[in-house]
Amino acid sequence: MIERIVIIDNVDPVSFYGINNCNMQLIRNLFPKLRMAARGQVIKVIGDQEETAKFEKKIKELEEYCSRYNKLTEDVILDIVKGNAPQELKREDVIIYGINGKPICGRNPNQKLLVEAFTKNDLTFALGPAGTGKTYIAIALAVRALKNREVRKIILSRPAVEAGEKLGFLPGDMKDKIDPYLQPLYDALEDMIPAVKLKEYLENNVIQIAPLAFMRGRTLNDAVIVLDEAQNTTTHQIKMFLTRLGMNAKMIITGDVTQIDLPRSTSSGLVQALRVLKGVPGIGMVEFGKKDIVRHQLVQRIVEAYQHWDDESKSIDNQS
Repeated sequence: MIERIVIIDNVDPVSFYGINNCNMQLIRNLFPKLRMAARGQVIKVIGDQEETAKFEKKIKELEEYCSRYNKLTEDVILDIVKGNAPQELKREDVIIYGINGKPICGRNPNQKLLVEAFTKNDLTFALGPAGTGKTYIAIALAVRALKNREVRKIILSRPAVEAGEKLGFLPGDMKDKIDPYLQPLYDALEDMIPAVKLKEYLENNVIQIAPLAFMRGRTLNDAVIVLDEAQNTTTHQIKMFLTRLGMNAKMIITGDVTQIDLPRSTSSGLVQALRVLKGVPGIGMVEFGKKDIVRHQLVQRIVEAYQHWDDESKSIDNQS
């Protein structure tokens, strides 16, 4: 009899063990000759050498499946332990599988174009109105690169600019003060990475979420870097950010030039960058339109109504 320790460090233990440890109970039943105990990422198993070696091999196969699809079902466990190939969920258009195996993919031609542009270029601009999924797809691409071990970290940033209102002095430490600005980024991550794993990534700085001001002086290597709401950067800020790009790194810049919250006297860095960098090799650009909006259908009508209002206002101003 020997004791073997198996570590499952690529998955969220809650997803792997199942609700009320139902998956672990099934695994116990499939290996009746073994005694086992599971705690966190560690599974301790006692039995003869051949049986424990088989157990470790099957656990690693289950871990790989759970890591890829973010779910582990009874049928999959039975198939893998019995040596059968589980039914493949993978589709060509899927970027990653989110929480509970939810497939995350490009839902319209421009989202798919963003996936292609990210693959071909080290710097990609994704431009368009609210609700087109620019940020969501950008973060999904970053998470995929991390899971595939193409990069060692993800860095998400956005300028700390209020949308037309002053929030005043916020209570708490630095993290408490900046988190409200960065909440949309957390929302996307929580849809793609199990809570326990996401917490581990954040604590170990594998995923870093920081306001734009914290980027100065850094060289960002082996990373996917996403700058959200770039229309609210100044010309100096966006130049500073763009020049942080290091070796084996990719950047995605998202923004909507119709929603600039900067003071009237301040020029948008995104608008200037698009002019300066037009035609530079290695830079991709995807422009989303009103038809690409994937939120509530009313959002598209709201965007159209505001654009119509702006066009009429400009026409009146020109006539006067």
